[in-house]
Amino acid sequence: MSVFNKELVRKALKHSDILVALAIVSIIVIIIVPIPAFLLDLLLVLSITFSLVVFLLTMFTTETLQFSVFPTLLLVVTLFRLSLNVSSTRLILRDAMAGEVINAFGNFVVGGNYVVGFVVFIIITVIQFVVITNGAGRVAEVGARFTLDAMPGKQMSIDADYSSGLIDEDTARTRRKTIQQEADFYGSMDGASKFVKGDAIAGIIIVLINVLGGLAIGVIQLGLPIEEAVQVYAILTIGDGLVSQIPALLISTASGILVTRSANDRSLGDDLSSQLLGFPKVIAIASAFILILGFIPNIPFWPFFVLSVGSGYAAYLLQSEKNQQKSQEEVDTARKAVEGSEGPEDFLPLVSIELLELELGYNLLPLTEKKEGGDLLERVTAARRQFALDMGLVLQPIRMRDNLQLPPFGYVIKLKGNTIGSGEIRTGHFLAMDPGGVEKEIEGIPTKEPAFGLDALWISAENKDVAEMSGYTVVDAATVLITHLTEIIKSHAHELLGRQEVKVLVDMVKENNSAVVEELIPNMMSIGEVQKILQNFLLERVPVKDMVTILETLANHVSSSKDLDYLTEMVRQSMSRTICSQFVGDEKKLHVLTLDTELEQVIANSLQQSPQGTYPVIKPEKTQNILKSLSEHVETMAVKGLNPLILVSPRIRLPFRRLLERGFPQVSVMSFNEVVPGIDVQVVGVVKG
Repeated sequence: MSVFNKELVRKALKHSDILVALAIVSIIVIIIVPIPAFLLDLLLVLSITFSLVVFLLTMFTTETLQFSVFPTLLLVVTLFRLSLNVSSTRLILRDAMAGEVINAFGNFVVGGNYVVGFVVFIIITVIQFVVITNGAGRVAEVGARFTLDAMPGKQMSIDADYSSGLIDEDTARTRRKTIQQEADFYGSMDGASKFVKGDAIAGIIIVLINVLGGLAIGVIQLGLPIEEAVQVYAILTIGDGLVSQIPALLISTASGILVTRSANDRSLGDDLSSQLLGFPKVIAIASAFILILGFIPNIPFWPFFVLSVGSGYAAYLLQSEKNQQKSQEEVDTARKAVEGSEGPEDFLPLVSIELLELELGYNLLPLTEKKEGGDLLERVTAARRQFALDMGLVLQPIRMRDNLQLPPFGYVIKLKGNTIGSGEIRTGHFLAMDPGGVEKEIEGIPTKEPAFGLDALWISAENKDVAEMSGYTVVDAATVLITHLTEIIKSHAHELLGRQEVKVLVDMVKENNSAVVEELIPNMMSIGEVQKILQNFLLERVPVKDMVTILETLANHVSSSKDLDYLTEMVRQSMSRTICSQFVGDEKKLHVLTLDTELEQVIANSLQQSPQGTYPVIKPEKTQNILKSLSEHVETMAVKGLNPLILVSPRIRLPFRRLLERGFPQVSVMSFNEVVPGIDVQVVGVVKG
């Protein structure tokens, strides 16, 4: 039987949406279809019970959003009570009876005096309508207004925490959703309080209808004496009013409690006990004052004396408990000081290292303040988003902080605690760069553009239009910083890819392409080996977005050889379209440099294997000649606005790229196998050694 009941409850919860819809439709049916007295008794008790449950729930919630369905529930409960009022009115006027519950409430409260019963009903209604409902409605209205006014500031705070790395993206999204839900809740409560007001007015009208209608029916239709008609219908009417107003009073009180609660992590009982009883001295003073009042002539002494003694004793117990807690805290503090119980775990934050940091000088802080027109936080977030779209790697949040040891206009970019980039920008100024062929030179503060080292000028805002008309490329200070940060991130992307990031990428592939992941990892390759392959791509600024193709190619070739250089080249060939798209424009032309045939043969014959990969071992003089010739061709391509790209044979592509890493990191090296068919390859120069 117990198993059957649990299974029944489980099925009911599974289809709760259908059950709720049926329950609301049933409420409408009750208004139209007459119901027998015994069923009305059951529904009235259900109304009182449900209202009591809602009332108690508001006392145990710790924040309003834990009971966010309350405004809608308030409408449903009010409609339910009114439907029961309609059913009870139908029974009272038609049969001069409305079940045992209403009759019992009427007889108990009236007690032979109809005026007293009616007055009690009016008092309950006034308390609910005038005091509780009006107050709760006002609080909800003010709460909605303040919540809406505070939304922009809260969202800015969330964006700042997210950009500085204090919270992750999921937490930021959850907090934004919570802010929106709070605004919706208080707005709904502002309107829902009108339901309670209408319910109170409807209760008074229904009572008047029942009394007047009952007297008319009893005297005119049934021919009862007026006294007997009053006795019958007054008892039923007052009982009906009380049965409906008691749950209404509970619900309106619950709404008041819910909207007046401040957000914390404790229930109403915990708050009351900790705050009301948190100052024993106040209770002791009140105890003494009550005792003094008891000695005033014509005032009964014993009630004041009993309360004075009781409150005084409570103050003594509370003060003793407070002193004991204070003593224990002092003992714990002393023990920690003696034992050095701060422990190594307390020093962990001191040795933790942020992956990426951006430190700003004092005069650059306004760039992060929205109220001062700064949008650096949003730009950093946008840069991370664009990097994810371009390279397929999601960066961790970049920690931003001030550093008073920097020059006022200086900034530093750090990777794992080490400086990898720095510069100075001037807020309120614009950076003007000469792309070549400017019509008129302008005055400014000479400087170097930090991302690419180009000659530039810092100009005032007044000269911005003049500089643009003269042919200068003009950008604001924040754009200069973001451009530098973006280039730094791209050039160090391979260092930002750890095993954890690789696991995230692999798990993302596994969701829709589990076969290739299960075949490759960990049976054929480890996460660390896949990391090294991906780092080779990022080192040459090749995106790793197409993880499915990368993993499938590795699975196809790892059985032939586990040499990481070989696997890197195989994957590059399978991603030839992605690689070519970085250099090919709309004209489908690939402008490249090539190596002299003799030089290519020399490099191929000088390859030597090492634990770090294959490298060409060439005489220093030969290497210098190669780099000098390459430098001349790179300058020529830069003048023509072309990206420096060298096309070589597959065998020497990766070793030759390693030869150029330190001197020419911006130069890309492709193999013939990576050129997509249909692309027109145009040789613009030959590198000789």
